[in-house]
Parts: sequence; structure tokens; C-alpha cells
Amino acid sequence: MTSRSSSREILQSLGATTLVTLITLLCLEALLRVVDFRELRETASERALTYKHDPELGWMPRENSQAVVTTARTIHVKHNTLGLRDVEFSLDGSPTIMFLGDSFVWGVDAEADERFTDLLRGQISGYTILNAGVSGFGTDQEYLLLKRLWPQTRPSIVVLIFCTDNDRLDNSTNIRYNAYHKPYFSVAKNGSLVVEGQPVPKSPQLYIKENWFVQHLWLARVVVAAYVELRFPKQSVPDPTELLIDKIRQFAETNGAQFFVGMQRSDQKLIDHLLETHVRFASFDGTPSYSKDFGSHWTPEGQRMVAARLLKLIFDSNNTN
Repeated sequence: MTSRSSSREILQSLGATTLVTLITLLCLEALLRVVDFRELRETASERALTYKHDPELGWMPRENSQAVVTTARTIHVKHNTLGLRDVEFSLDGSPTIMFLGDSFVWGVDAEADERFTDLLRGQISGYTILNAGVSGFGTDQEYLLLKRLWPQTRPSIVVLIFCTDNDRLDNSTNIRYNAYHKPYFSVAKNGSLVVEGQPVPKSPQLYIKENWFVQHLWLARVVVAAYVELRFPKQSVPDPTELLIDKIRQFAETNGAQFFVGMQRSDQKLIDHLLETHVRFASFDGTPSYSKDFGSHWTPEGQRMVAARLLKLIFDSNNTN
């Protein structure tokens, strides 16, 4: 056999192998698209549409980003230069009331002017209202965001809105909501909180959004999802919620601010803790909400009720809870 014919056979063999491999990959790609695994699907949530990777917080809205988001209803979203869904903020000498929270503060299923923060802006004179809600955040991320925003905002009042439905779970793990990675806090032997999971790795959804190949090739999505899961596995810790709320209160009060808590609905363990630590709070039981299938976010009527209860909580000196 001549060297020329031998080379030809090798090339033919390589060509056949390459062809079979390509056909196999194309079949796998087609199969993945047909099966449409939820974990690999590009979502149209507010996080996927407007958020960017943040190595400290996990994710954060893109500054000056805009989107149209549909869950229980369609809403229009715009973030300011701080990455907050709010009007532009400036320190103008008036005291600031900062509201921390997750999607209930950010305003899923609410147009901006329907939210309780915007309603309070029209009812409270002499104060600047700052909506610092970020959809999907746990109390741990809200604490870290408060510390980040403090030098630029210096609020006189900090109000934490606690989501009874999921904040405890958010605070107890490093992965939430379509495999989004986040920081978390563990409790040291001396009882102090220790932040873990930083720098936070990119989540598969962010790879899909930011990388052309991952966005357009489902096989690439499988590779990315497998890498992230193996390299950064899920972690769970005992619920540190009350300790986190204490840290937020201590940080706010140390810096001269008052601290209040609002609850999506009553959480008896948290209520007992707030009473013990003399923190004034309000619960929003019975507030009109959309379907639980979409997260039970407040309707416009519910937003008005929340605004009224918060107004009483913050400014009624006779209110003891």
C-alpha cells in the first residue's frame, strides 16, 4: 500500500468520523430544543431581562436599563443610574427613607407609580423616598446592598420589607430562582455571621444572556450548566434570618438611622424576635394580591393598603408594633 493511498484512507476515516460526530451533535441539539428542559430555558423574568452579574451580591439591575416584563400582568421597567427601579436619587439635604426588599418592593406586577413607595412619595412631604428593592434578593443580599448604598444615600430611616413566603429559604442557601447564585451567611462558633460564596459565580442564565454561543446552542447550555453545578454546588445553612435582621438594625442605628420592619404577612418567629429586640413592625395580612402562581404580588389596591400601614408605622408615635 502506497503512502498516498494510506493517507487517503486516513482522511476518509477522519471525514466519516467527523460527519458522524456532527450528525450526532445536531441530533442532540435538536433533542434538547424539543425536550426544552426548564433549567436550560432562557427565561423572560425581570432578572433575565435587566440584571447583570454582581460578584458581591449575585445579581443587580443594569444601570439605566429598561424592559417590558410579563408575569400576572405586563409592566414597564426602568432602572436609574444606581441600578434601582426608582427616580434618580440625589442627596438634597432632606432626610431619606430607604425601603429594602425583594420583588414586593421592586414591584413585580406593578407599574412604578402604583408601588407603595411612589404612593408614599406623594403623601410624605419633607422626605426623600428611596426604593432599594431588588427582585429575588434575600435578607442577606439586602444587608449587603444597604452597606453598598449607604455612602451615596445616608438614609435617616431604613424600612426592611420581609417576604414571608420565601426570605427564610433565600437566606439559607446559595442558589435560587433558575440556578441564580448568591452570597449567603453562615454562623460562626462565636455566634457571629460570616459571609460565604464571594465572589459569586455567574449563573447559567447570565451565561445564556451574555454569551452568543450559550444563547444559541443548547449543547453549550448543557456544558455551562454542568460546569457551574459541579464547580459551585448548592450549599445550605441553618436559617440566619433573625441574625441578619439584627445586623441591618445595628448597621442602621449605628449610623444614626431609625429601623422598621414590614412583613408580607405575619411570621410568628420573627414577630417574637422583633418584640424582644424592641423593633417596631407592621404586617400586611389580608392585602389584595395577584395569583399565587405568579408570586402573590400586591395589586394596586394592595399597594395602597401597604402604603397606609407603613405611613402609620413610621409616623404614628403611639404605634408600638
